[in-house]
Amino acid sequence: MIESQLKKVIRDVPDFPKTGIIFKDITPILKDPDLCRDIVEAFAERFSKLEFDAIAGIESRGFLFGLMLANRFNIPFIPIRKKGKLPAETIAQTYDLEYGTATIEIHRDAFTPGTRVLIHDDLLATGGTVEASAKLIQQLGGEVAGFSFIIGLSFLKGEERLTDYSKELVTLAQY
Repeated sequence: MIESQLKKVIRDVPDFPKTGIIFKDITPILKDPDLCRDIVEAFAERFSKLEFDAIAGIESRGFLFGLMLANRFNIPFIPIRKKGKLPAETIAQTYDLEYGTATIEIHRDAFTPGTRVLIHDDLLATGGTVEASAKLIQQLGGEVAGFSFIIGLSFLKGEERLTDYSKELVTLAQY
């Protein structure tokens, strides 16, 4: 049911951010507070038996529902941001993109070693950013408890890059 609700409102934006890409825009979801609550509850149901201590959200759209999920579970939220955006001491992970490289960072004191972290982002495509996030969690001594996404682009096979970190992966709408 949640998948059909999402597919009714997710907007396709052709040729963004570059020619040939069809961008899946989640901003129309944000106009509907009931749907936003339904998304949080759908994740809460699917993760009801999973043990985790914190949720990490990936900049920037991963912050939207990542923070809502952390509040729903009454656990800390950890931002993972683009290089140079976090104010205190960080560690960084560089990864490859189709058109170059990118670097993301996390605060060195984001959590204590042994913390089980659920990683959230709005969309899973090739998995590069999410894999880099998992590496950051592990570098700080954390354990990747699982992954959550609103949208998955299954034809890009991003989930294959994540199974070494956790087999717990929830995607609400597959394309």
